[in-house]
Amino acid sequence: MKALVLSGGAGTRLRPITHTSAKQLVPVANKPILFYGLEAIAAAGIVEVAIIVGETEAEIREAVGDGSAFGLDVTYIRQSAPLGLAHAVLIARDFLGEDDFLMYLGDNFVFGGITDAVDQFRKERPDAQIMLTRVANPTAFGVAELDEAGRLMRLEEKPERPKSDLALVGVYLFTASVHEAVGAIGPSRRGELEITDAIQWMIDKDRDVRSTVISGYWKDTGNAADMLEVNRRLLDLLEPRVEGFVDDSSEIVGRVRIDAGAEIRGSRIVGPAVIGAGSVVVDSYIGPSTSVGENCSIRNSEIEFSIIMRDSLFDSIRRVEASLIGRNVRVTLAPGIRVTHRFVIGDHGHVQVPS
Repeated sequence: MKALVLSGGAGTRLRPITHTSAKQLVPVANKPILFYGLEAIAAAGIVEVAIIVGETEAEIREAVGDGSAFGLDVTYIRQSAPLGLAHAVLIARDFLGEDDFLMYLGDNFVFGGITDAVDQFRKERPDAQIMLTRVANPTAFGVAELDEAGRLMRLEEKPERPKSDLALVGVYLFTASVHEAVGAIGPSRRGELEITDAIQWMIDKDRDVRSTVISGYWKDTGNAADMLEVNRRLLDLLEPRVEGFVDDSSEIVGRVRIDAGAEIRGSRIVGPAVIGAGSVVVDSYIGPSTSVGENCSIRNSEIEFSIIMRDSLFDSIRRVEASLIGRNVRVTLAPGIRVTHRFVIGDHGHVQVPS
């Protein structure tokens, strides 16, 4: 069995972060979201993986390499433009051959992994197997309609008037029979080859298409709010440890990980939180659900429920919350009154805010 990981999207909902970085490499709990998917694929016993890449190919190649760090054998396939999930299957035809395969969206997070779903598919081998979950905003997803017996009837991509609240999770399992379906469909009204249309073709042709409604946590990390929520949930599972330096005037409360080379001086860190290697926190408060990346400098500032990416600086900023901060960002004081700040700042930004 092989895996196809989609990492070619433009990430427009995460701009300005994604103007200079692949959305799949935005870190949650100080690890790129893509890495969690690759680890889940390896844990399910799949080794051969193709990653569909686009304009951010070089960055993803640099981060993932040949896949050996994950126990995988990774191939890269370039998609000229984000032309749909079924288009990704089409251009990966030579890699996939006649093998069964898992298709995984690289910016999705499935709590608890995918091993059970893969094992079930390997045992029963339907033509297609999809995972569904209930969402509050089904118009943003592929939506499934089930009959009274719970059998899959219809799928629709981002419908204006959804017939249910069951969204397709970004994990699909197929036998080689899906290639006939992909070859039979045309572009949707969005100009894309939709995997929902291919699966609907299989349903209409009485192929064995199954669905499972999952109750576990799943997130499409397409925007800053979703990133922060996944970060919060992952930090809740954090194993506390202190490998860096903490002086006697600092206080560490709860689940906190301080990586090797980090320094905490005169500060209070309330978990769950992680401070990356080489970062320095001085006379500051780092609150719950906060990830501070590598080589950051936080001085005389208050930050909580936020993601701060590597090489960034906060100096005398009170108070920051619910913020997603890119790489090599500088946030410093400007004259004025104190306020609560909320940011989404792209890489290499420099922001001045009131004290």
